[in-house]
Amino acid sequence: MKEKPKHVQMDQFSVKNNCVQIGGTPLTQLAQQVGQTPFYAYDRRLIKERAASLRNAFSEDIHLHYAIKANPMPAIVQLMSALVDGFDVASAGEMKIALDTEMPHKHISFAGPGKTDKELKQAIAAEIVINMESETEMVRIATLAEQICLVPKVAIRVNPDFELKASGMKMSGGPKQFGVDAERVPAMIKKLAELPIQFYGFHIFSGSQNLSAESIIDAHNKTFELAGQLTEYAPTPPKLLNIGGGLGIPYFPGDTRIDLQPISENLKQLLPTVKQNLPEAEIVMELGRFLVGEAGVYVCRVIDKKISRGETYLITDGGLHHHLAASGNFGQVIRKNYPVVIGNKINGNKKIVNVVGPLCTPLDILANKMELTEADVGDLIVVFQSGAYGYTASPERFLSHPSAMEILT
Repeated sequence: MKEKPKHVQMDQFSVKNNCVQIGGTPLTQLAQQVGQTPFYAYDRRLIKERAASLRNAFSEDIHLHYAIKANPMPAIVQLMSALVDGFDVASAGEMKIALDTEMPHKHISFAGPGKTDKELKQAIAAEIVINMESETEMVRIATLAEQICLVPKVAIRVNPDFELKASGMKMSGGPKQFGVDAERVPAMIKKLAELPIQFYGFHIFSGSQNLSAESIIDAHNKTFELAGQLTEYAPTPPKLLNIGGGLGIPYFPGDTRIDLQPISENLKQLLPTVKQNLPEAEIVMELGRFLVGEAGVYVCRVIDKKISRGETYLITDGGLHHHLAASGNFGQVIRKNYPVVIGNKINGNKKIVNVVGPLCTPLDILANKMELTEADVGDLIVVFQSGAYGYTASPERFLSHPSAMEILT
């Protein structure tokens, strides 16, 4: 029986003089440049390369949008504005970041099940596309639009009757807070035609963090079929079909990077029929984690080293308050270790250790019984695969420890 790898191979970052290089800079030097630990560092070269690889893999008829929720750091969003065709936002805060870029407003969409009237007014005034999550939200949008004498572009976010199989986070297929159940959409469209709003298209998103090309293909097939069925009820031809994303990245032992080729080939086969059924629709693939996740690292420093009943603990100045996902408390059912290394001592004698943060909770774990190079106080811990759903997905204010820094290199 073949032994599983002990961790995911992080070959996107080079190593020189036994030290991880981030953005072409040695980690130790980068830490001095930032001026503190903990910090997040994002490698712009890797982000550009990932965007280029998607362009090369998919037809030009597939428009790439960045889901800002994955990483809303303004510098990253500014970089993305030149690499993708549009943005998806999930709050007024993200909307402001998107509007501060050169991205045309018509290529920005707003999704989320709990938009406030204030947010909806801002979205209407900014003339971005609003993905409606319910029939009542549709009526609210129409009422607010009349108050400010504008006709907003709206798309219906659909909760399909299928799910993205093997998905790390399922967003459809049953009762969900996201979108409108597919069987309710025809009646909603009928009501929409009577309101002072402009029907613009559909957003059909079924799941995320998927490493199975077969599952993605199955979801695409069903998504286009459903879109064709719903279009029969549309008051005007759809201008937009957002098919979501779902492309995942490897985090844990046994994970492998998703193969884009079969997904691309399937889309090429589907597109002629899609164009025939939806001749005016822009086909959007909305990605977040896949664009930025592998380009980021979280770095913290060992501030103490102790032995407790035979186990070694490296206690750091970082933890779950900055990186909830790496602690295993952001969607994991069974806790698994993210890829972690001693960033300034990649090679050397190995030892089984626990890497923990400074918080007064046993949940504050960055690596549990993991084989790492033997480390000392002052060494730098690096958590890979940290470019998405890292800092802003974490309870930063928990126990009132200092904030982390972020840098785009």
